[in-house]
Amino acid sequence: MAKKETNQVCFRTSIGGQALMEGILMRGPEKQAIVCRTENGLVEKVEPLNLVKDKYPILGWPFIRGIVTFADSMVKGMRALTYSASLLPEEEQEEPSKFDLWLEKKLGNEKAEKIVIGMAAVMGVALAIALFILLPTLIAGFIPGIEGRYTARSLIEGAIKIVIFLLYLGLVAKMKEIKRLFSYHGAEHKTIFCYEKGLPLTVENVRPQSRLHPRCGTSFLLVVIILGLFVGLLIQVDNTLLRIALRILLLPVLVAVAYELNRWAGRHDTNIISRIVTWPGKQLQRLTTNEPDDGMIECAIRAMELVIPDEKGKDAW
Repeated sequence: MAKKETNQVCFRTSIGGQALMEGILMRGPEKQAIVCRTENGLVEKVEPLNLVKDKYPILGWPFIRGIVTFADSMVKGMRALTYSASLLPEEEQEEPSKFDLWLEKKLGNEKAEKIVIGMAAVMGVALAIALFILLPTLIAGFIPGIEGRYTARSLIEGAIKIVIFLLYLGLVAKMKEIKRLFSYHGAEHKTIFCYEKGLPLTVENVRPQSRLHPRCGTSFLLVVIILGLFVGLLIQVDNTLLRIALRILLLPVLVAVAYELNRWAGRHDTNIISRIVTWPGKQLQRLTTNEPDDGMIECAIRAMELVIPDEKGKDAW
């Protein structure tokens, strides 16, 4: 019989995850694990975490670590997505482009994959800048009588960003493949909650847990957008191109501050201020997470088991 869900947690873990194509990526303090469901059962891939901050400690300092972690997570996440997509049945896989085939022929499979993933990361950042900086700033600049009204313009730009973000997620969430991806996302959150409550990792214990987790990466993105709204109030110029340039320059600052804010909120999630900070992100997760089936939960449980450190408490937030 399923146990009744409570909000009490024994401790807060630093273990986090990412939904993949028919699978889950879990990252612990020492290693990361990818577990995907294929026609032949579960496929597991475990890798040690070689963090750049271990080699250069300065990159682990507050307000620097957020930028480094964001970049590292993006690259590793795309690599994991590429790997999970390669495990799909052949009829569901996309045909490689002529450029991909040319790169593989010239550089070999491993180097070509690194270049493609790097390009995908750059293109992802470029798309985000186009959608959430370039487009809102251009639209606001065309509003009659907006010149000199810096506060009003910044608030309009921020509102446009939030609308674009929600519309984008709402449209994407309707896609069949993304619906399943978001269900795996829900399985990831539920499994982490179950682990934090000290319950045995079983399907029966994981199923009743909440799929809305205060330390979700999706919440982080929303915090970046909301912080950008307030930071935008400091931009006191009318020239649209200059406003765009200043927003791009301030982007690393937003990422750094948002990371520290999310880190603090996750550590103090019983605090009233922390609950206020995490509430918008949790509501957003109603779009980005779905209820998983038992097979998805099994994937998440196995991925979690593979990254839990031997030393108890080493993964504490």
